[in-house]
Amino acid sequence: MNCTLRYIILYVSDFDQAYTFYKDVLQLSVKMQQGTYVEFDTGQTTFAINTRDSVREEIGLIVPHETEKTATFEVAFTVEDVAQTIDILRAKGVQIIKEPVTKPWGQTVAYIADPDGHYIEICSEVGA
Repeated sequence: MNCTLRYIILYVSDFDQAYTFYKDVLQLSVKMQQGTYVEFDTGQTTFAINTRDSVREEIGLIVPHETEKTATFEVAFTVEDVAQTIDILRAKGVQIIKEPVTKPWGQTVAYIADPDGHYIEICSEVGA
């Protein structure tokens, strides 16, 4: 078996808030949109959002109505300058969870939260 990760899809409560956050605040380019399903151009792995209601109605998956604002995973985006990116996001009112820190392996990481409380890691490339 040869599995390749191609999509990460977050289920969101408020489409407009999430769309604005990822498109305007994080400045991800929209690759494709069909109703409340939006794919962003993020390289080899596509990052997408869809509303919880849409997933329940159109796909038939059991999805809770609201999140408990607790994270059980994270999504990571690499940037050239983590500290500068965090300063820009802070100025836009984004919730900063963890300030930038350089890990023992040389990677700089920081954490923010999206409108649904999903943890988003903002980081440098490993070894950069």
